Amino acid sequence: MTTPELSRRGLLRLGALLGGTAALAACGGPSLSEGGGAAQADIDWSGVRPADRITWWSNHPGTSIELEQEYIRRFQAQNPGITVNLVTAGKNYDEVAQRFQAAAGTDNAPDLVGASDVWWFRYMINGQIIPLEGLAQHLQIDTADFNRTLYDDYAFDGKHWALPYARSTPLFYYNRDVWQRAGLPDRAPETWDEFEQWAPALAQVVGRPPLGLGTATSWGAWWFYNFMWGRGGAYSQEWTLTLDKPETLDAGEYVRALVHDKKIAAPTQGGDDGYVADFSAGVTACTMASTGSLRGILQQAKFQVGTGFLPKGPAGPACPTGGTGVAIASSRTPEQQLAAGMFLKFLTEPAQTAHFSAGTGYMPVRTSAVESPEMAAVFASTPQARTAVDQLATTRVQDWARTFVPSGDQYLTTAIQKIVLQNENPATAFSAAAAEIKTSYEQNVARYI
Repeated sequence: MTTPELSRRGLLRLGALLGGTAALAACGGPSLSEGGGAAQADIDWSGVRPADRITWWSNHPGTSIELEQEYIRRFQAQNPGITVNLVTAGKNYDEVAQRFQAAAGTDNAPDLVGASDVWWFRYMINGQIIPLEGLAQHLQIDTADFNRTLYDDYAFDGKHWALPYARSTPLFYYNRDVWQRAGLPDRAPETWDEFEQWAPALAQVVGRPPLGLGTATSWGAWWFYNFMWGRGGAYSQEWTLTLDKPETLDAGEYVRALVHDKKIAAPTQGGDDGYVADFSAGVTACTMASTGSLRGILQQAKFQVGTGFLPKGPAGPACPTGGTGVAIASSRTPEQQLAAGMFLKFLTEPAQTAHFSAGTGYMPVRTSAVESPEMAAVFASTPQARTAVDQLATTRVQDWARTFVPSGDQYLTTAIQKIVLQNENPATAFSAAAAEIKTSYEQNVARYI
């Protein structure tokens, strides 16, 4: 499945739908067609010599700092004339992105930066990153070997603005020991109806609602796709907001009832990763967490961990892609960009992506890596790691209201927090989110196109 091609016509359509056509006439900011970093002309890379030093900003997804340091050592062994400086630019994708935004127009920008599912489009709109087609051709990067869904997640107007790196989906994690004590089959529930049937037995074992839900920004609005798409809803259809669609509201009501009426799910506390910590400690019987959490959960849990596809809804299976790619900053010199491209090619090659997947639980982004001897060994010793790769066949790209409208994820997560934490009517919560998304589009997207 590929990402729908975005275009100026599509953005104009959103302007009309959201009442933002006046903002589209604004001339401030970079334009995709009239200059700026996003429209940087193709460079004759054959005449460029790579810089001897570049900087990579990362949050080390999946506690991967040691792995990233290893890839730098491997790269520098093959390219002794280039030094890669790894910087911890934040504890999560949002902090890295905010720091990158603050560095715009200064000498402090990195050469390579994490580009998460909800941030890369803003980088592109602001002219902060370059399209990679010309550089990929010059460096002979085999882009056809990338998983097509993961690669095309970064597509806009016929160009790609990042390469996939730490890519993930949500998984259903369950405590196999609790499942056994509850007399349940050793597998994830196939549907949410089936989970509801199992929940009383699970609750009796753990003494609390069995399903732990995380509500942090960049998480709540991501797992909600499973309930929403699974019931036929959506945040948007291309640029048309659908937060008032009956199926979307039905999904919100379903989750609200799971927590407040049926009491078989509960939000967890303890910061961004509280739901992972609670599950790993055996407090909850199951949770939905990223594939990137697999390594940490397996290390911390004192019980047998099971993984499965996210349960189906009445409309069928529903699972989004997510995680982060890596982009190259437009403000750097061609020499720095070429060196950055060389490292990015190396970082995403089959050997590195298989090793990274083995060490973190993130999916290998190269199709050739999936069946590599290294991944075969991983799947044999850790069969849970195969779940995400198999589930990828059921995924789809995310709704534009979350990924392409700045802070869209934040506004949607706030709505879900109100539903889950405050028992708010989904219609009220999503109406407020729609108003915020409309304003964000007018202020942050329309004027720059």
